[in-house]
Amino acid sequence: MSEDVEQKYRDAAARPSNLGEMKDADAVGTAGSPGCGDMLRIWLKFREEKEKGKVIDKASFQSFGCETAIAVASVATEMLAGKTMAEAQALHGEDLSAPLGPLPPMKVHCASLVEEALKQALTGPADSHAVDTAGSPEVQGLQKNMQDAQTGGRKIVFD
Repeated sequence: MSEDVEQKYRDAAARPSNLGEMKDADAVGTAGSPGCGDMLRIWLKFREEKEKGKVIDKASFQSFGCETAIAVASVATEMLAGKTMAEAQALHGEDLSAPLGPLPPMKVHCASLVEEALKQALTGPADSHAVDTAGSPEVQGLQKNMQDAQTGGRKIVFD
């Protein structure tokens, strides 16, 4: 990975946009990867536009994961504003991470995690990986950690 791309990831992870729970969200999606321990939740708020209909007004996220997952979620939440549900549904992991530059092969799963949480928020858990693993002890533990963080039991600190 080039120094420029590495710096983009570091900057996005160190100063993430739209970080935190959205209390008045219209939709929430959660995805987890038991293999690496990453967990991500995305909140969406919609508004009606005369020309487009229902669009994403704002998005926020919370992540228990590596810097790459945080960076991708940060740029993805910025990218989602103003998109219709169909436009957002059509986005894939590589689209969501594109503003940062190419992901190293071992970090592609981070973009997939963000995509999965977004699709779950837009459509519900129908065929998502999160449903397949929701009953696993790893994902249940990650979900509990996420709930603890929201109630003050744990907190994330960025250096």
